Amino acid sequence: MGSSAIVAADKAVKGEKRKPTRKPGRPKNNGKLKEKILDAAEIAFAEGGYTGISVRDIAERAGVNQGLIRYYFDTKEQLFDEVYKRRGGLLSGHRHVLLDRLLESGKPLRVEDIIRAYLQPQWDLKHSGEAGAAFAQLQSRLHSEPEEHALRLRKEVYDASVKRYVDVLAQVLPQLPRRTIGLRMSFLVGTYMFMLNDLGRIEDLTEGKIQHLSKDEMLDNMVAFLSAGMQAERP
Repeated sequence: MGSSAIVAADKAVKGEKRKPTRKPGRPKNNGKLKEKILDAAEIAFAEGGYTGISVRDIAERAGVNQGLIRYYFDTKEQLFDEVYKRRGGLLSGHRHVLLDRLLESGKPLRVEDIIRAYLQPQWDLKHSGEAGAAFAQLQSRLHSEPEEHALRLRKEVYDASVKRYVDVLAQVLPQLPRRTIGLRMSFLVGTYMFMLNDLGRIEDLTEGKIQHLSKDEMLDNMVAFLSAGMQAERP
């Protein structure tokens, strides 16, 4: 073998040794892939619910194989939980921030302001785009999922913020027992979830006089209605 051939072969061997290697089983761009799966799962679960969607459905939407989904999420329940906690955690955190601002403002607390602070993050999320609207639909669907799973997830994501709001409302409305405020808070959640998912019969019940309400108009009317209910005398 000539000297030039030996040099070329040596360079080839060295080049092979310098090639980067991947750890077995670890996909490239794992962070982006995981987010891609979560995004696809969010839309799928919003449309079909937990029981109506399979891992295969989600894999097809995300353009990945089922094995990759199971690499990141051991079970479908774990995937569903991560989808819900991802945006639900942001929603709950935003509620904490707005309540903190009210408490730190030094102004007298009003029920209307507290209710608005609770509802505003949900309305902002609903109107933030396709993903936000899908999550609002997913929240509604959660009520029809297996009770134990749904209750655990709602408690984990929302309990801390909801109980803070109940505590503050109890301070502002000392004439009402805390249990009454908690009961009315559940009425509040049921009402806004119903309207948030466009299930109301606004056009029918207003005889066509109101066909559409803007985001702000809907929120303003909800705040007025729910604040009055929260402050009403005990029956």
